Amino acid sequence: MISTQQLIYCPNPICANPINPVDNSLCASCQTPLIKRYLWAVGEFPTKISPGEMVAQRYEVIAPQIWLDTQPGKLPDIPEEISDEIIPYLRLYPHRLHLPQVYGFVRSPAQDGVDILLLENVPVDEVGNLYPAIASAWQQVTAIRQVYWLWQILQLWTPLSELGVAASLLKPDNIRVQGWCVRLLQLQHSTTKKPSLQNLAECWQPWVNIAKTPVAAGLEKIVRQMANPDADLVAISTQLNTFLLASAVQLPLTIKMAGATDIGSQELMQNEDSCFPTANDSIEDPLLLQAAIICDGIGGHEGGEVASLLAMQSLKLQIRALLKDIAEQTEIVPPDVVQKQLEASLRVVNNVICNCNNEQKRGGTQRMATTAVMAVQVPQNIPNASGLQSENAHELYLTSIGDSRAYWITYNYCQLLTVDDDVVAREVSNVRSFYHKALQRPDAAALTQALGTKDGEFLHLWMQRLIVEEDGILLLCSDGFSDNNLVEQSWREYAVPALTGEFSLEDALYSWMKLASEKNGHDNISLVLIQYRVSPDYPVLVTKTRSQIEVVEQKQVEIVTETQLEAAQEPELAESSQFLLDLEISEPAKATATQTPTKGKSPQYKAKLRLIGFLVVLLGGTTAGFYAWWRFQPQSFLQTCRQLPQIVRQFCMPQK
Repeated sequence: MISTQQLIYCPNPICANPINPVDNSLCASCQTPLIKRYLWAVGEFPTKISPGEMVAQRYEVIAPQIWLDTQPGKLPDIPEEISDEIIPYLRLYPHRLHLPQVYGFVRSPAQDGVDILLLENVPVDEVGNLYPAIASAWQQVTAIRQVYWLWQILQLWTPLSELGVAASLLKPDNIRVQGWCVRLLQLQHSTTKKPSLQNLAECWQPWVNIAKTPVAAGLEKIVRQMANPDADLVAISTQLNTFLLASAVQLPLTIKMAGATDIGSQELMQNEDSCFPTANDSIEDPLLLQAAIICDGIGGHEGGEVASLLAMQSLKLQIRALLKDIAEQTEIVPPDVVQKQLEASLRVVNNVICNCNNEQKRGGTQRMATTAVMAVQVPQNIPNASGLQSENAHELYLTSIGDSRAYWITYNYCQLLTVDDDVVAREVSNVRSFYHKALQRPDAAALTQALGTKDGEFLHLWMQRLIVEEDGILLLCSDGFSDNNLVEQSWREYAVPALTGEFSLEDALYSWMKLASEKNGHDNISLVLIQYRVSPDYPVLVTKTRSQIEVVEQKQVEIVTETQLEAAQEPELAESSQFLLDLEISEPAKATATQTPTKGKSPQYKAKLRLIGFLVVLLGGTTAGFYAWWRFQPQSFLQTCRQLPQIVRQFCMPQK
């Protein structure tokens, strides 16, 4: 170990010049954006290395166990064989929003020569500081965030238990928080017996003892149930979800939305992206104002444009039916039911495109397909503090297939929410390669999934449920926008001014689209920005003219004006506290005795029963319904899809 002045080397292997690091700067030699990659060094020995020292002439110790890779463009040391210690990290790659990932190894400077495991995607900020532990941040956050953190931990319990690392959730110092998001420092294997819900209840109890008044009593009931040896995870999760939604509905909510799509480079002949909503959309049904969709077509001029437009129109039909059905329910629809129905909708859309491919006898790379990323706000009927039913738009579902993405952006951070369906993700999650080794493959960025490439039953769909409980912007985009880390490098200059009111969401959209056209003009570009505000004090918008900020030039860019949803006054603390204290969270033993309707069935069972008809119809019509409609009633089908261009009609109609 030697002490040296901190240097970062250009990540471009052709350049690789040493550069004195400057935040948000470029390499002076080749203009490549500089990378600061902070890592977590696992084990006891790294705690003994003093800050400022160098390890392996590459890693500078910033703080105990926090190392900076000064040569981020160089592949780290990666073993040929994957040990049992590493497998859970790779298997859990789809949960990378909450979990760290394996970076590589480095030989310990000690005489024993033990390899030190290095993790990336760790809860460390941009200057090398750990995000706070959940225990230290607990009393500084809102009541709803306290419930939300516990709900996230409970959702991680099953996937971590299946791989023998649930003990990671029982060590408070291992659980870090970045705003709303729970993140783990590392995965820890169970050393004795398999952890139980009783162990988790013991971990939670000190936090619940000092929880905010509006949620303290409700959380105490849930923890008591978890401590029961016969505790049922599904029942606990259902009760915690009910409590979370009841807490969220107390918040006011204002939503603005802007969307645009652009052909990109002047050299491109057509725009294969589809975006909803845009200014050209006539939205008569308010339910559709709760959905945003981006589809990026694959298959060139003869297929990509058709696939993305067909998927867009089909998804709108499916989502409208789903939201209408949920809005009519008197019981809370559980997250697993909503997710299954969203999955069913995507499989229907997938098979519509597959049928079109089959009719055209398209095979291999000639099959048209499309990526998709979609955000859906679910209109649950939740009683608020005044006893009235409120359409709780705080519950947000995200789904993606392919490499179109979703980001959550606040004043302080930008989080990638989705996971790309590419060869790298496949190799890592199937425990065949480390992430950075898989990146070296020539086909690393090739897609492994898209709508229309194979039958719907073979799709593996990514789904995420969020609760909007802080001010922020949800960004949906095609890969033409997100390429070259554009979002990560520029969010402060475009999203934050929109959040602060420096300029409007529409102008932020125009400006960002212009930047993407300059940087990523090789592809079509689509972007939807959805601004959420739960703060009661809305900032005064500083109006700027188009000459004062950069905007998109006169291209065929579509934009939808802002949509306002309810912005109720935040209830007084005492009122909301009493409402949540009165919220009935039944003990398991009392559930069947207190719920007399439908012969003692639970509300969740009734909700599922009412929705089962919709699900059966949706799944049953996956192939037969759409195909029959398409084949034998083409006029009716085309009338429904009348907003699609002429090229779609050519592909929807069977060939003679």
